Amino acid sequence: MTIYQYPQRSEWADIIKRPTFDNSQLRDLVSNLLDDIRREGDAMIRQLEAQFDHCQLADIQVSDDEFKEASQNISEDLAFAIRQAAHNISRFHESQRCLSYKVETQPGVKCWQKAIPIDRVGLYVPGGTAPLFSTVLMLGIPAKIAGCSKIVLCTPPNAEGKVNPAILYAAQVAGVTEVYKCGGVQAIGAMAYGTESVPKVYKIFGPGNQFVQMAKQLVSLRDVAIDMPAGPSEVAVIADAKANLEYVASDFLSQAEHGADSQSVLFTDSEDVVRRFEDVMNRQLEKLSRQALTRHSLEHSKVILLHDQNEIMELVNEYAPEHLIINTTNYEELADLVRNASSVFLGPYSPESAGDYASGTNHTLPTNGYAKAYNGVNLDSYMRKVTFQHLTREGLSGLGPIIEVMAANEQLDAHKNAVTIRLKDFK
Repeated sequence: MTIYQYPQRSEWADIIKRPTFDNSQLRDLVSNLLDDIRREGDAMIRQLEAQFDHCQLADIQVSDDEFKEASQNISEDLAFAIRQAAHNISRFHESQRCLSYKVETQPGVKCWQKAIPIDRVGLYVPGGTAPLFSTVLMLGIPAKIAGCSKIVLCTPPNAEGKVNPAILYAAQVAGVTEVYKCGGVQAIGAMAYGTESVPKVYKIFGPGNQFVQMAKQLVSLRDVAIDMPAGPSEVAVIADAKANLEYVASDFLSQAEHGADSQSVLFTDSEDVVRRFEDVMNRQLEKLSRQALTRHSLEHSKVILLHDQNEIMELVNEYAPEHLIINTTNYEELADLVRNASSVFLGPYSPESAGDYASGTNHTLPTNGYAKAYNGVNLDSYMRKVTFQHLTREGLSGLGPIIEVMAANEQLDAHKNAVTIRLKDFK
């Protein structure tokens, strides 16, 4: 972990850089795998599953019996937690429904839009170092609310060829229509191109490691839409002198344990916080089960001491974090200054874990500074907006001359004629 004390503005750009990795070889490797999947379908899925997930698959699709078995193999405590989280996620995403209405832009000219769900969506849920059943809820519930007719989920199986029971239970709760046993690049390729077993979808959602993210980027060039660009997960925490450092350290570490390439950054205007923070964090770190992984993440995590909160907010907005926790006495005031962040957590009792699991907001978020231009997954992510217009005779009579002048000046004669030929009939 690196500590920066009162850095000059000229240093800010370098300080907030994310860890970078040379992905030129990765791109070639993933591209070749995708070509194989496109060409060989299920056979290549089985081959890659044997290679990477060490299992021999008979059936790629999860059966009804496997769903029933999964429901019987999770504890009632976990089942209840999943259902309660699903309730909160549903309530929040239901509130995002678009209300469309007709607008008369001038007499006889009416315009409106209609929200239509994407028919086929694909959800990717990692299952490597941790089975992310919470991601099933985050991706599946808004798809169901939107009205997507086919909701396909791909997730890696274990060595016995079985999917984690919590993932399958969450899929049932969320309304997922089909689940397939494939992870990594093979899952993205299967949903992008379609195979004998896995249907082709129109848009792919979900997090994943660098191989998954590269695969999503490559298939989005010509074959399928994706939710957003993303990279390693990250959190920025703002803490003042009165912040409980036990809380601050727990938030810092909860993000760091995601993976070796995750990043946690603490912003503060208190020298006392800087002086005490590392000891508090190290005491908590010693108790973590994923300690080795977390220590790798902390190698590129940072503590940044600035002169005041105005400087902090300026630098935070430049960093544009995936998660932003504002643990200060005046968190509401600072919240008004947020311009660039994917998801914001206010006050001492709003840990990032709440949004990751069960408060209701979505945890599928843009990282790597993309919060400057993208938002996280929401109901609109699963919809398309189709515009309509209707012109009466009166409407075209009034608007037609405007169109004719514009078309003529763009030298698009056929555009002009499409109006002129109608206006002549009005005389």
